[in-house]
Amino acid sequence: MGPLTRTVELFYDVLSPYSWLGFEILCRYQNIWNINLQLRPSLITGIMKDSGNKPPGLLPRKGLYMANDLKLLRHHLQIPIHFPKDFLSVMLEKGSLSAMRFLTAVNLEHPEMLEKASRELWMRVWSRNEDITEPQSILAAAEKAGMPAEQAQGLLEKIATPKVKNQLKETTEAACRYGAFGLPITVAHVDGQTHMLFGSDRMELLAHLLGEKWMGPVPPAVNARL
Repeated sequence: MGPLTRTVELFYDVLSPYSWLGFEILCRYQNIWNINLQLRPSLITGIMKDSGNKPPGLLPRKGLYMANDLKLLRHHLQIPIHFPKDFLSVMLEKGSLSAMRFLTAVNLEHPEMLEKASRELWMRVWSRNEDITEPQSILAAAEKAGMPAEQAQGLLEKIATPKVKNQLKETTEAACRYGAFGLPITVAHVDGQTHMLFGSDRMELLAHLLGEKWMGPVPPAVNARL
């Protein structure tokens, strides 16, 4: 028998740039570490409200630091992340509700497409400065992810249904129960214990908990460049 597969959950929102960084690192390592990676589309605004936290853009110094931080991380992690031109509007006005409901619908009906669809939405808002709120924007991301147009349209039509809305709410509440005050959070289930790690910069600690080797954010075993 080979080593047991451990379950690792990633709670994320495509409005969160650090969620993208954590997402790509875990996607690179999921086979190297033999983990069952479960992607959990969540709503960061709900987590912020529940925890009393506030977006970094509301604190000018924190927002400036974030812009510089992401610029450095772009090269270090080899992820084409760029600050949106109208950052405050993207974060505080437009939000990601429709996008995250769409990803929830994808996860419910076509989970095999969730990784690619999530990545394409991040690419739109955090790489190409494109919209993720309008129906055509979401459909464009789905098409680029390789989803048939008819399938994508069918999922989009379900984002206002109670099933999808309740699932997104339940996943967001689950993140809160784990102790989330922002996103991403990584929840590792190892040897009967549950560990919640906040942020995209705790992957070395995750490796330690899993008893695995950390080889940096771009492990040599995979072609990790996007």
